[in-house]
Amino acid sequence: MAAKIPVTVITGFLGSGKTTLIRHLLQHSQGRRIAVLVNEFGELGIDGDLLRSCSVCPEGADPDDGASNIVELTNGCLCCTVQEEFLPTMLELLKRRESLDCILVETSGLALPKPLIKAFRWPEIRHAATVDGVITVVDCAAIAAGEVVGDLQALEAQRQADPSLDHETPIQELFEDQLACADLVVLNKTDLVDSSAQKQVVSLVQHELPRAVKVVPSAHGTLDINLLLGFNAAVEEDLAARPSHHDTEEDHDHDEQITSTHFVLQGSFDPDTLKNQLKALVQEQEIYRIKGFVAVPHKSMRMVLQGVGARFDQFYDRPWQQSEPQETRLVFIGRNLDAAQIESQLIAITS
Repeated sequence: MAAKIPVTVITGFLGSGKTTLIRHLLQHSQGRRIAVLVNEFGELGIDGDLLRSCSVCPEGADPDDGASNIVELTNGCLCCTVQEEFLPTMLELLKRRESLDCILVETSGLALPKPLIKAFRWPEIRHAATVDGVITVVDCAAIAAGEVVGDLQALEAQRQADPSLDHETPIQELFEDQLACADLVVLNKTDLVDSSAQKQVVSLVQHELPRAVKVVPSAHGTLDINLLLGFNAAVEEDLAARPSHHDTEEDHDHDEQITSTHFVLQGSFDPDTLKNQLKALVQEQEIYRIKGFVAVPHKSMRMVLQGVGARFDQFYDRPWQQSEPQETRLVFIGRNLDAAQIESQLIAITS
């Protein structure tokens, strides 16, 4: 009987750098044959498209073809849809396990890791696959600035002052649950903070960890693949040591006000003008994450844009293909988003 194929689950909050980490891993795979499952929050498949452009994936792979080595799960949080889409996807991959060395699963930024890991106990999967380890990616710069997860120490102080205060938000619980399930914490974007801020973030993260787990600093996810694979943790058999806020619940409910909206816009955008407009929108609405591809005037290459709060990163990943329209595709993730306002302000600055 063939050995179980190892599966690495990569989790972390929106914009922490999960896709960047996976992309680096694929480009430095050292000959390993890796399948990737990308769980999108949103309908445009931004992360899957970005990974397919990493120039190590088979040319001409159809994203809707089950034979593609990147499978996008586009119907919401992976832990909510695991019985509907994850199982058939895994079964198809397991048919090919003789030609694979490992599988990576990138969860959405809003997913709880434990319900996914429990799926590896199902009889259809447990004989052929095991969760080798869980990597939680943390945005060091965001936490240092009090963004995304907020100031956890201030919330704890409020709890001590008023024991009746219900201060825990779904985002904070998610952050804690992702840390509690980790075999390794990647503290990403450390190049954006000074050493003092980095030490404070490390201290905060270690305070939240329920057991001894290494916290590894990173910039742009550039870590050795041997550090990220080969934990041999059999996580599905070790869930009791990974406590979460939702262990006593049959299912979990997401904050229904956190949604995504996407836009496909004709024309092109000046990068600086677009970023200034997006920063203004972030001030006007509760937008957590912006990501997508941008058509830039007089540029033959596609620009990748990623934003968390008021901080934006950009780079050109590849030339526009002859078969694809040169259009801008953006996904916004946030709370109570006013899609009409976003669209009108973007259209107003198109070239």
